[in-house]
Amino acid sequence: MIRAALAAGLALALAACTGGPQPTTAAAPAHPEAKSFAVTPDAMGDVDAALTRAAGNGKRVLLVMGANWCHDSRALAGWLETPRFAALVADRYELVFVNVGLPQTGDGHNLAVSERFGLKGFPGTPALLVLTADGQLINADTAQSWRNAASRSEDAIHAELAALAEAPPPPAP
Repeated sequence: MIRAALAAGLALALAACTGGPQPTTAAAPAHPEAKSFAVTPDAMGDVDAALTRAAGNGKRVLLVMGANWCHDSRALAGWLETPRFAALVADRYELVFVNVGLPQTGDGHNLAVSERFGLKGFPGTPALLVLTADGQLINADTAQSWRNAASRSEDAIHAELAALAEAPPPPAP
C-alpha cells in the first residue's frame, strides 16, 4: 500500500516536471470578465469625445487602457459591466476603453493617449486614468497600479472609484 502511494506521488511529480498530464482544478474566476478593448480607428478621438461629454454633464472621464489578452484588464472591464459599477459609472463618469496592444513587447498601440495625460512608459495593463473634464489627471499616483485588478476585491475597486469621483483636482503647476 505504501509502495502504491509512493508510486502515485512519483508519477504526479514526474508529470508536473515534464509538463505531462496533471490534475485540473478549474475554478471560476472570483471576478467577472469582459472583453471591452476593441481596436478603434481613433482612440484619441474617443477620449476627446468623452472629455466633451464630461464638460457638458459635470462628470469625470474614466479612461481604462488595457487589452483583451490581459486577465486583469478583462477583470476590471467585467466589474465595470456589473449593475453596481454600472450605476456608479453612469452617475459619475464617462467611460472609455482604449486598446493598448502589447506594449511590453514593443507592439503597443495608442500609448500617446496616456502620454497626453502625463504617464510616461507603460509597465503593464490595465492602467486606469481618472480625468477632469478639462483633462487633468486625478490619480497620477495610482493610474498604473491596476495590474492586479483581477486580485482586488469588488468592494476595494468600488471604494477607490467612488473616492476618485470626488477627489479634488491636483493643484495647477
